[in-house]
Amino acid sequence: MSDDFEIPELSDDPTPDERAEFVILRLEQFIRDGRTLAEGMSFKVWQSMARTEIAIAISETELAQQKEEVVTKRLLFTFAGALVTVGFWGTAVSVHKVGYLVGGIICFIAGLALLGVAGEWRFRKWNKTRQADKRRKTLARVESLNRRIKRLENELEKEEKRVLDKLKKAAKFAQG
Repeated sequence: MSDDFEIPELSDDPTPDERAEFVILRLEQFIRDGRTLAEGMSFKVWQSMARTEIAIAISETELAQQKEEVVTKRLLFTFAGALVTVGFWGTAVSVHKVGYLVGGIICFIAGLALLGVAGEWRFRKWNKTRQADKRRKTLARVESLNRRIKRLENELEKEEKRVLDKLKKAAKFAQG
């Protein structure tokens, strides 16, 4: 990864590219955590971790889509039920088969139910936006940490070369 990488802006529902970027960052973390000083991570271990991470990302996407469908259907059916209730009881009041107070109370309750479900829908949208911001900040921290780790690795390699050069000069001086 290059230092000029920009963190993608995550919307309410992350795009496949944003999810892929997250998986790539997780895989890079696996590689960094799994390697030793002498060698890197085994390909089979990396492949297993990659498979698991990709499966998790896909299942999370499917689960989020299913939850969204349930909420949308609930809002639709509640809206239809409230509309039918108001229409029925409004008609009953207008033909003087039910008192104004009873019809008004029933219509008010139907309206409250509709407001409650619509409020839940808005709350879920707000919560998804908040979670997307949280993911974006986490990805930014991970990318920043990756850049710092790479910079420190480069500095350590340079320091190692300098120390080895000093040791060679000291050994030559001791022999000479």
